[in-house]
Amino acid sequence: MEKATVGIIGGTGLSDVLIKEAGGKTVAVETPFGPPSSNPIVANWEGVDVAFLSRHGPEHMINPSAVPYRANIWALKTLGVSAIIASGATGSLREDIEPGHLVLCDQVIDKTCRRESTFFNEGLVVHVEFGEPFCRHLRRLLAGAGERVDVPVHHAGTYVCMEGPQFSTRAESHMHRQWGGDLVGMTCMPEAKLAREAEMCYALVALPTDYDCWRPADPSRSEDVLLKEILGNLRRATDNAISLIHEALKLMDNQRRSCRCHEALKLAIWSDKAQIDAEVRRRLDLLIGRYVD
Repeated sequence: MEKATVGIIGGTGLSDVLIKEAGGKTVAVETPFGPPSSNPIVANWEGVDVAFLSRHGPEHMINPSAVPYRANIWALKTLGVSAIIASGATGSLREDIEPGHLVLCDQVIDKTCRRESTFFNEGLVVHVEFGEPFCRHLRRLLAGAGERVDVPVHHAGTYVCMEGPQFSTRAESHMHRQWGGDLVGMTCMPEAKLAREAEMCYALVALPTDYDCWRPADPSRSEDVLLKEILGNLRRATDNAISLIHEALKLMDNQRRSCRCHEALKLAIWSDKAQIDAEVRRRLDLLIGRYVD
């Protein structure tokens, strides 16, 4: 099977660029949690073996709540990925975070409630540390890459992950601001949690496309015009994210190091390892094999 060291999770725009610039091979991966959103595309990009996975599937057909997050992370882990750079559209909750900017999130508030958020919901008990939900080393690398691109890059931001698929009410949007949220989106969770359970570094490049509904829209502009503007902002933010990831991959060889993310399960398995059922061990060997054998 093809192998990769860096996983890139994003939308169709990123996929199109990856295929155009690096070619790549589509790889079918089976997981204990069903098929991933899309078959990963493995390629060598900027000298790094990468695996791209489209979160919402071909043609953006998968609802945020229905994304098979466990299968996606498992598929990348199977390919040998140890670090994930994810991107996703968001609404901005702050005046200074403008549409088209990029944000390297450092914190998250999880409001989701309908999604499977762990690989370990039966057969053993696992509690990973999640005080810092995004890898510090990978965020630092992306911040360094941000100095090489001509776009504003915010080095921190709190992402409020809501269930969706409906957008926020105005009251909710104001509440998210009062909570200290800087961005609101629908896809960061449980993706980041599962990456931590899989002992993979994970960083999120948020792509603000609008100001959510806390800031009233210009009443003189039609809804069609506003929608076209948001889609334009998404394309611009996607292009900016591609430039950032380009530069980050160029730095990757010099920045690879051991990271606490890669030992997230070392002290996290609370069950008596001798009592873990053999079938559970077999099924989850990719994740727990080095700790329970």
